[in-house]
Amino acid sequence: MFKSTSDRLRIGIMGCADIAWRRTLPAVESNPAVEVAAVASRRAETAARFTGRFGGTPVVGYDALLEREDVDAVYIPLPGRLHAEWVSRSLEAGKHVLVEKPLTADAGDTARLVADARARGLVLLENYMFLYHSQHTAVRKALAEDAIGELRGFTSAFTIPPKPAGDIRYQREVGGGAFLDFGGYPVRAAQYFLGSDLKVVGAVFRHDRDLGVVLSGSVLLCTPQGVPARLTFGMEHSYRNTYSLSGSTGRLVLDRAFTPPETYQPVMRIERQDHQEQFVLSADHQFANVVDTFAAAVLKGLDVRDHQEGSLRQAELVEQIRANALVVEV
Repeated sequence: MFKSTSDRLRIGIMGCADIAWRRTLPAVESNPAVEVAAVASRRAETAARFTGRFGGTPVVGYDALLEREDVDAVYIPLPGRLHAEWVSRSLEAGKHVLVEKPLTADAGDTARLVADARARGLVLLENYMFLYHSQHTAVRKALAEDAIGELRGFTSAFTIPPKPAGDIRYQREVGGGAFLDFGGYPVRAAQYFLGSDLKVVGAVFRHDRDLGVVLSGSVLLCTPQGVPARLTFGMEHSYRNTYSLSGSTGRLVLDRAFTPPETYQPVMRIERQDHQEQFVLSADHQFANVVDTFAAAVLKGLDVRDHQEGSLRQAELVEQIRANALVVEV
């Protein structure tokens, strides 16, 4: 396994996205094993604004970032349809990669890049950050302890209000629409709880004929045993991010499942025939946990192949859902 040439992991930031400013770079800043070496943007003033807060050298252009010898790894928060190109270039440059979800917009590209990273001995990690929050481990523990009996179904929703005109999600060639941007969260959660052998039963996508992107939709998956997963996503709604699991003796609900602030104490609600219980869980910092995992993989050789296998299956599922979706033009 590659080791950093420094006592700390020197990371370069490829693109000055809002999520990097608000969530990921503060987590990097708080990790003593990681330092921001450089921040790249298409505009010098934007890169300078980021380095003014988080340190490092401002760089104009993503190629210039990959040429730097003081960068061991890159974090890529670019729009989803740009990921495949820049993950590939980063690996070719010998850099480890932490990339925002989705790893790519295509299952074939995802498989190729995972294989390339493994062949080069480089770490490639997709940031579905919610998977790193301890609340989901608590839910799994409750299920294992028979809190709701035998599992009968899973539902999940991630919806947001419409974004301003011109938002990256409305740009077909770059942002790629609601399903590519955040519709994968409920899909990944279904895989987390129901396993990797989910089958696509069907889907409905509302597609904007003028913009050429999916605005919202619903998906139905199932396990080989017939346990269904009913999933909803979209940017035509009120804000929701939640999931619930129904069992033979009860129902478990978790709200704010995907985007809890680090100070938020999640509430796991278990409903039964004649009563309801609420369990206040520990606050956790999922972005800090992702950074910890990535740094440990690079510096200490932590095995992330299970994470990569999840990414591979996620890409396959997403592709199968798109292939089977009934697309309604609006």
